[in-house]
Amino acid sequence: MYSLDDTIAAIATSIGQSGVGIIKLSGPQAPAIARQIFRPARHTTIFKPHRLHYGTIVDPDSGQILDEALVVHMPQPHSYTRQHVVEIQAHGGVVPLRQILQLVFSLGARPAEAGEMTLRAFLNGRLDLAQAEAVLDIIEAKTDAALRVATGQLSGGLSAEVSELRALLLNQLAFLEASIDFVEDEIPFQDITGPLFRVSERLEKLLKSADRGLIYRQGVKAAIVGQPNVGKSSLLNALLRGNRAIVTSIPGTTRDTLEETANVGGIPLVLVDTAGIRANSGDEVERIGIERSRAALAQADIALLVVDSATPLNSADWEIEQLVRGKPALLVINKTDLPAAATFEPPADFLPQASRVRISATTGQGVEQLEAAVESLVLGGQVTSADTPLMSNPRHKALIQRALSSTRSAIAAQQSGLTPDLVSIDVRDAVESLGEITGETVTEDLLDTIFSNFCIGK
Repeated sequence: MYSLDDTIAAIATSIGQSGVGIIKLSGPQAPAIARQIFRPARHTTIFKPHRLHYGTIVDPDSGQILDEALVVHMPQPHSYTRQHVVEIQAHGGVVPLRQILQLVFSLGARPAEAGEMTLRAFLNGRLDLAQAEAVLDIIEAKTDAALRVATGQLSGGLSAEVSELRALLLNQLAFLEASIDFVEDEIPFQDITGPLFRVSERLEKLLKSADRGLIYRQGVKAAIVGQPNVGKSSLLNALLRGNRAIVTSIPGTTRDTLEETANVGGIPLVLVDTAGIRANSGDEVERIGIERSRAALAQADIALLVVDSATPLNSADWEIEQLVRGKPALLVINKTDLPAAATFEPPADFLPQASRVRISATTGQGVEQLEAAVESLVLGGQVTSADTPLMSNPRHKALIQRALSSTRSAIAAQQSGLTPDLVSIDVRDAVESLGEITGETVTEDLLDTIFSNFCIGK
C-alpha cells in the first residue's frame, strides 16, 4: 500500500539553466522543513498561506546561504496533493537546486517517485484517475488541439460521462442482485433492457470520439516518398515553415530518413523525409537509405507520394506507386511553378485511391491546400458533437470497448430469458470496466504502470 504519512520532495522544473527552478515538498513535515532552511527577509515565524515570502535558503548547521528564494506554503487540503505543500522558487541552476534538495532530504524528506505528487492527489480524492492521466497529457501536448482535449479531460468532462453511465449500470445490477437474493419476495418489475440500450448507445458515442482524440494526442506518421530530386525535402521544409532538411539540385542528397513534427490543423504530423527510391543505385550508402525509406513507408500511417510535374512519369514513379497502393495516401504534384508543369496530369489509374494536390514547395503555393487534404484524410470527415467529450487515452478506449461488449452481452442474455445471476455477470463486468477509467476499481499494479510514465516532481 502507498504511504501518505511521509514527506516527499523533488525538483519540479526541468534540469538545466533557467531563470527559476522549483523544488516541491508534499507531506505533513513540509512546513517544518521549510522553516528550518528558510530565512525570510522580514523577520517572522509565520508562513501566511498562499503568499510568496522572499528570503534566503540557509543550511541550519553551517549557516551557509545557498540561494535567494521565494517560498510559498499551501496548507492542506487546499493544495495540489491535498497535503501540506511547500514550493521553493530558487534560481534555476543545476548546482543550487540540487544543494537545496539534498538539504531538504537531510531534514527528513525522501525523494519523490515518478508521478508521486499526482498519485497523492488521486489517493486523496482531489483528482480521479482519468483526470490524473490528463495531467500527463497536458505536459506532453504537442498542439493546441491536443492541449484542449487534455484540459477537457482534466476538467472532468469524460469522468462525468463515465460516472453517470456507471451509476446507471449499478442501478440495473442492484435490481438483478435483489432478484437473486430475494427470489421468494415480490420484487417490483424493472425493465433493465431499456436502460442497458441507452448505456450502449452512449458508449458507442464515446468510442466514435476516441480515434479523433487519439490522433490529437499521439499524432500521425506520414512518410514523404518519391524519386530522388522530386522535392521531398523541400516539402518537409515547407510544412515545417523552416529549413530543416538539406535541399540541393543534386539527386540523392537525402541518404537517411529524417523525422520532424509539424502542426497540421491541430494534428501532430510526424513527417518522415525519406531517401529517394530508385531501383538501381551504385552507391552502397544510398542503397541502405532506400531500404530505410521502404521500411519507413511500411510503418507510416499515411503516405505523401511526391512527383515532379516538370517531367513525365516514368517506370520508377510507377514502382513507387505500387509500394504506396493500399495505404491512405495523397498524391503531391510538386514544382507547379515551372512552365513545363502546366500540361502535367498523372493518368487516372496512378494512385487512384488518393486525392491530388498541386503545390510548389519552393514558393509555398498550394501548401495550405495540402494541409487541409492531410487533415481530411487523417480525420476522415469525423464530426464529434459538442456534448461528447473527446477520449484520447488508449487505456480508456480499451475499457470503453470492454464495457460496451459486456453491456451488449447483458442485453442479449436478458432478451434470451437467461436467469438474473447470468445477466448480472456481464453487467458487473461493464461496471468494473468503467470504474477502472475513473479509479473506483483499480489495482496497485495499474497505478504503478500509469504513474511511472510521469516525470519526477509531478
